[in-house]
This record gives sequence, structure tokens and C-alpha cells, in this order.
Amino acid sequence: MTTKGTFITFEGPEGSGKSTHIRLLEEHLRAQGRRVQLTREPGGSPLGTAFRRILLDQGDGLTALAELFLYQADRAQHVEDVILPALARGQIVLCDRFTDSTLAYQGYGRQLDLKTIALLNTVASQRLTPALTILLDVPVERGLQQAHAAKKKSDRLERAGMMFHQRVRRGFLALAKKNPRRFRLIKQQDTIEKTQHLIQKAIQDILP
Repeated sequence: MTTKGTFITFEGPEGSGKSTHIRLLEEHLRAQGRRVQLTREPGGSPLGTAFRRILLDQGDGLTALAELFLYQADRAQHVEDVILPALARGQIVLCDRFTDSTLAYQGYGRQLDLKTIALLNTVASQRLTPALTILLDVPVERGLQQAHAAKKKSDRLERAGMMFHQRVRRGFLALAKKNPRRFRLIKQQDTIEKTQHLIQKAIQDILP
């Protein structure tokens, strides 16, 4: 798919610092005079806010398959309403989670069929692939502790259990190994500033 803008996604297990670092990168890029669209999944479109409430807060009875289809519905709306228009305007789109999260969480974590998920990802995203994916990595136990400390409560996915999150992390690392040209694996450093420096360095080669 040909677009004028640049599509960058942030991925990682719970508590990896995605939300913090994507906002810091947005501030950095705007300070350079660049036009940036910050968004997220689930919930990046107006309709997507309803999907997000169900998926993270209200969906305790969801089956794994129903969860998968809700994420794909959210993505289809998000790509059409937010991401593609921003790319067509020539903006840098920074997205907090995208198709790789579905493979990691619903594929490796929930153990649904990876080929089926990949096909649904392709359809829902209209074959849109990030120019770069920043994978922020953190050990599972530390990540969950940090996520809980930051939000003071756990969402539905965070409550899925240690084994689930171990599978999710292994899934992300497997995806990065399979796609080394697109992924930049960044280990969580001992300070936010050090981690952000590595992120800013990682994006330099793909920006005009």
C-alpha cells in the first residue's frame, strides 16, 4: 500500500512503557516541526472507544474467539477512519499496538491459530504494514508490577495470569526474530531517558 506518511507502531508486553514512550516520541517529533498523529488500539477511533471498554474492562465473559473478532472490528474501523487518512496527509502515525499485538495476545497468549489471525489482520488492516515497529521488552513479573503501579488497578488482560503473559512475551520476541528488518527490539533501561534515547535513535533511518 502506497502512502505519503510514515507508519510506526509500538508493541510490547504489559508494563513495557509503550504509552509513556510513544508520547515522549510524539513530543520529540513535534519539536522538530513534524506532523504527528498519535493513536492506539483498541480505541483509536470514536467507535473504538466502545470496543476498548468491552475488551479491557467489561468483557470478562468473552470467549477467545469473540475477543479476536472484536479486536479485528476495532482495527477495521481504526484503519479506515484514522490511520489511512493521516498517512494520506503525509503525517507520521504513531500507533500504540497494532496487528503484532493480536498475534502475540490472541495467538501466542490465547493459543488461537496464528495463520487465521494473520489472515484476519491482513483483511482488517487493508494490508497496511508498519514501516517500523518498536518492540519494548521487559520481564513479565516486573512489567505486570509496573503496569499495576501505574494504573492502581488491573484490566482484563492483565488479570489473565503469569503463564499467559509469559506466552505473550515469547510471542513478541518470536515475531521480532521473524521480522528483523521491521522490528527494533529495545530492552527497558534503568531510566526512561535512556530507553527514549534508544527509541529516537531507532527511528532516524526511516524518517525523511
